[in-house]
Amino acid sequence: MATVKEEKMEVLPVKREHYSLIIGGERVESVSGETYTTYNPATGEAVATVAKASIEDAERAVQAARHAFDNGKWKRFPVGKRARVLNKIASIMRSRFNELVELEVLDSGKTISAAQGQVMQAIEDFEFYAGAIVGHRGNVNSMPGQFFNYTQKEPVGVCAQIIPWNYPLMMAAWKIAPALAAGCSVVLKPASLTPLTAIVLTEICHEAGVPEGVVNVLPGSGSKIGNYLVEHPIVDKVAFTGSTPIGKDIMAKASQTLKRVTLELGGKSPSLIFEDADVEAAVNGSLFGIFYNTGQSCEARSRIYIHESIYDQFIEKFVEKTKQLKLGNTLDAGTHVGAIISKDQLETIDSYVQSAIEDGATVLAGGKPAVVEGYEKGYWYEPTIIADVNHSMKAVKEEIFGPVAVVMKFKDEKEVIGLANDSEYGLASAIWTKDHARATRVANEIKSGIVMINTPFSAFPGTPFGGYKQSGFGRELSIETLDLYSETKSVLSYFGAKPLNPFGL
Repeated sequence: MATVKEEKMEVLPVKREHYSLIIGGERVESVSGETYTTYNPATGEAVATVAKASIEDAERAVQAARHAFDNGKWKRFPVGKRARVLNKIASIMRSRFNELVELEVLDSGKTISAAQGQVMQAIEDFEFYAGAIVGHRGNVNSMPGQFFNYTQKEPVGVCAQIIPWNYPLMMAAWKIAPALAAGCSVVLKPASLTPLTAIVLTEICHEAGVPEGVVNVLPGSGSKIGNYLVEHPIVDKVAFTGSTPIGKDIMAKASQTLKRVTLELGGKSPSLIFEDADVEAAVNGSLFGIFYNTGQSCEARSRIYIHESIYDQFIEKFVEKTKQLKLGNTLDAGTHVGAIISKDQLETIDSYVQSAIEDGATVLAGGKPAVVEGYEKGYWYEPTIIADVNHSMKAVKEEIFGPVAVVMKFKDEKEVIGLANDSEYGLASAIWTKDHARATRVANEIKSGIVMINTPFSAFPGTPFGGYKQSGFGRELSIETLDLYSETKSVLSYFGAKPLNPFGL
């Protein structure tokens, strides 16, 4: 067994050859001595080596977080002081914006334009919660007679946070920022494919003044480290973003110790294009809704329903613009669609497309892995549109998590609401119409946590993000999120002149 090497938390370049675990405020190597290599999905080239956390490392991280919470000063910081630290985290991130963007591109294969928007939102998340926590407080409640009752918010404790590979830095910020604001301690488990910016964010938290042990990060095996954290008896809360099957497994395991759980899971989100929609805007919004982040988004609008009277017009423009999307150099601002995260994911996407073809569907654009000149060793898939589908097909029912849209006609409002709701998921939905009454009426009928009207954008700091049905529960990115990282304590007192004697003895 290798000797654990510890060093002071000095400020290192954002981009470097090796990244360590962070436990108890220090960079450390794995107790096992194991490392692994991350690769740029766009090129297939190695990016860096990363320490691979073991169970022993996970135990050390949980104990460090527990000690920091029980005996440390973070939860006792005045709210204003915690807010200043959160703002300083954001300030440091802004000063390293370009470096963070480049590392996110290299680590995940996404386009630079996507990475810029996501890094900026990660920064704004910390700024948002720095303000939100100031107003997060309890209440004084009306009581009978000579009683007085007030409630106060207290941090829930040690939080295990498990994040996916599709938005590595932004998802880390979505989790860490509200937990820190509430006064919790964190053990972060980034996706093994994309851990680098989450590690750097943890370093920035310490540089900004977060005390040691409050934020710990464990890159490594999700099945091994993630499960250990979920089952650990002194972890108080689990927050997970990822697939629905894994979310169900986490919920079952967390139930054994009655942990609080927040789950942001899969989606198969619909777009509803009505006959009075601005077709050009609907086409442009639909392009972004499915092909942004290479379709590797839980809220990707992958089911597109078009009113029969404008179907041909919409499809003609949609196919034409889809074929104009540029794949290639992910550091070029003119590139629209980035790489697929891995070979396995590429094969999964293609298997869905082939199953649709076998079931009788028609491919209108794309439909196969892409060969991108100069990036032949990377993982690429053509932006794909599939028509002549129905709700019995796997490609329509299941989450593909890639740049694949299925398109269908509809006749009227009632029919399309039924089609939109005919899914086990309920994360997001989009409505395109100039009729405000219809937009409101349809939004009220659709079973999804997020409804976008005449816009492809689904999330800003302050807007609750989360789903209905098997898309999970709990809301992130909003003031409500602070309640998920807090306990509400009710304090009841009696101030009457005469002592209480309920039994009259």
